[in-house]
Amino acid sequence: MLEDRDYMRQPEYGSGGVSFAVALVVVNTAIFLAELMVFNNPRGADFIDNYLALSLGGLQHGYVWQLLTYQFLHGGWLHLIFNMLAIFFFGRPVEVALGRNRFLALYLTCGVIGGLCQMAAAFAWPGYFGGAVVGASAGGYGLVAAFAVMNWWERFTLLIYFIPVTMRGRTLLWCSIGLAAVGIVLTPHSNIANVAHLGGILTGALFVSKIVQGRWSWPYWGARSSRPATPRELAVTRAGKGKFWHLAGGQADEELSTDEFVKSEVDPILEKISAHGIQSLTAREREILEKARSKMAKH
Repeated sequence: MLEDRDYMRQPEYGSGGVSFAVALVVVNTAIFLAELMVFNNPRGADFIDNYLALSLGGLQHGYVWQLLTYQFLHGGWLHLIFNMLAIFFFGRPVEVALGRNRFLALYLTCGVIGGLCQMAAAFAWPGYFGGAVVGASAGGYGLVAAFAVMNWWERFTLLIYFIPVTMRGRTLLWCSIGLAAVGIVLTPHSNIANVAHLGGILTGALFVSKIVQGRWSWPYWGARSSRPATPRELAVTRAGKGKFWHLAGGQADEELSTDEFVKSEVDPILEKISAHGIQSLTAREREILEKARSKMAKH
């Protein structure tokens, strides 16, 4: 039966083992507490700065492990808290969509490439970007970008300084890119690794659009109808305030028979699952599958 297939069931947080997103929050917090104790000893502080924080000098000496270790160090409580909030709130839905292994690969890859971007800037302009780098920001921004790409046309509400702001995924991505770019240009001497942030953002967006969803163009430059889709996919738009789905021709899906609905709406999504996996589905496509399950249950 259609409703018995894996992709017809919405995944639940916490099922099938420990959430890697939650584990990252716990590990980062524990390491930060250890940092506080180590920094009471000058020799311990020097060890962290010279061998674990990411620096151009360290990489030139062959300390390549710094590309990983710097991601688990933080410069203060606020630095830690903001990064952990990003990992917790954006990481969990990304982990559910991608699976734990791909989620961890995405997170660490964004951190590594973000760090390399920062070091490239330090090499080119040492007077502006030459300082050592710590923090999970590149990985966290990569998760934000991944979430944005996977929910490109979906509306969601974020609390920004306790103010609810509703936006689409595309707005979230471009705002993130813009903030990082402005920081690079206007505040290069700050202690914020904006180049690493930008590297993490671009890596997260490309990881999802290229590797996960198999889209070989930058995500969704044009209008909604220009999105890459399976050959048989119809243009679908929301009617009114989103009470139900409409076909491109204007016929509501409630007016279709079950067989017609499955053929016109569900089959293209099943083809996409076959080609790219269930993790490539958008929230809109999952809603269509949920509607199909409801229709099947009535027959």
